[in-house]
Amino acid sequence: MKIWKQRYLQSFAVNQYETLTQDMNAIHLYRVAHYLHCLHVPLIPGLLRWFMFLLYNSVIPPQCSIGKDSTFAHGGIGVVLHPDCIIGERVLIGQGVTLGGSFGSGAPKIGNDVWIGPGARILGSVIIGGNTIIGANAVVVQDVTENSIIGGVPGKVIRTISPGALDVSKGILNDKN
Repeated sequence: MKIWKQRYLQSFAVNQYETLTQDMNAIHLYRVAHYLHCLHVPLIPGLLRWFMFLLYNSVIPPQCSIGKDSTFAHGGIGVVLHPDCIIGERVLIGQGVTLGGSFGSGAPKIGNDVWIGPGARILGSVIIGGNTIIGANAVVVQDVTENSIIGGVPGKVIRTISPGALDVSKGILNDKN
């Protein structure tokens, strides 16, 4: 076999694998479960939640609200969401993230265009403003203003960014500061 043909076939196999794994994301199962939950279909949303737990080791209840173009990094492995949490549009949630209540308090509300880093914890009835980055392993227990970068335990504002500087879909921060 000619070397160029062998390299082409290997490249094709790798690209097909990457395409397949990119499409494997818990958000797809959540969208179906949420749709069925809104139609008051019994049993099936719960089965899909159970299937998401088995496949991704994630707890993503069909009751929570996740906006358009929001997704999970690395398929959503280890993500835990409170049933009452509200997540805006174009939000990227890293692996191992928890959005949960804190001893009976309400659930977090996440604005639009937010990047939540791997291992981050957002606990209680916290409101995260839009155009915000939550750093890896940050623990957020207080409201966050928009256009902020948050890091640390407990989460603190590291710096502010220009409005519209964060493009979550491309993973780009175009900030002139």
